[in-house]
Amino acid sequence: MPSNKISFRTAALVAGLSILTMAIAAPIAEIYAYPKLVIWGNIAKTVQNIIANEPLFRACIFCYLVTFLCDMLAAWALYVLLKPVNEHLSLLTAWFRLVYAIIALVALVNLVTILKLLNNADYLKVFQPDQLNAQVELSLNAFKNGWYFGILFFGIHLGLLGYLVFRSDYIPKILGILLIIAGAGYLINALKPFLFPGINLDFTKFTFYGELIFMLWLIIKGSRLQESQV
Repeated sequence: MPSNKISFRTAALVAGLSILTMAIAAPIAEIYAYPKLVIWGNIAKTVQNIIANEPLFRACIFCYLVTFLCDMLAAWALYVLLKPVNEHLSLLTAWFRLVYAIIALVALVNLVTILKLLNNADYLKVFQPDQLNAQVELSLNAFKNGWYFGILFFGIHLGLLGYLVFRSDYIPKILGILLIIAGAGYLINALKPFLFPGINLDFTKFTFYGELIFMLWLIIKGSRLQESQV
């Protein structure tokens, strides 16, 4: 089916449900599972936690995986939804989210590597405990550093998405403004360690709410869009 024949209602619903899935899966991994397992500054305890709670660690990886795959799905659906506003800019916007998702997926491989390290008898024989702990710590840092680097692209995506939403005639302009603010929040957080490490930017913890409001609009209102309204 040609992309311009795909129902805008379907695109809005797919985008909304994808973001909703991310809003559920990401906190399970990032807020619940990961902090229970990873104790920063105490890698020995972290390794013990992962070994003792391997199912939780696997669930954490799975939730991250679902989140990043849903990002890809949302990128496609939002491209279709906003294509009438500006086809080329909508495509570029989708690519920024895809690049972010790919970077995040590559970073996630580091958590899979930790599973292999702690479940392979050969590795356990070759590495001394301190060496094994160091390998796990490197992998944990590589995951977080890679993912946070990708957030730069996600922030740009949200900024462009907000602009497209603002320019559209079928989505409330206030949602575009909220998405631009959300994108700025992600960019500030991603750049903070490099540009202004000593500045308190706690307000950026609340800018992401624009995404959630947009998600609700996509599911409740966007799924009722008529072709004549676009």
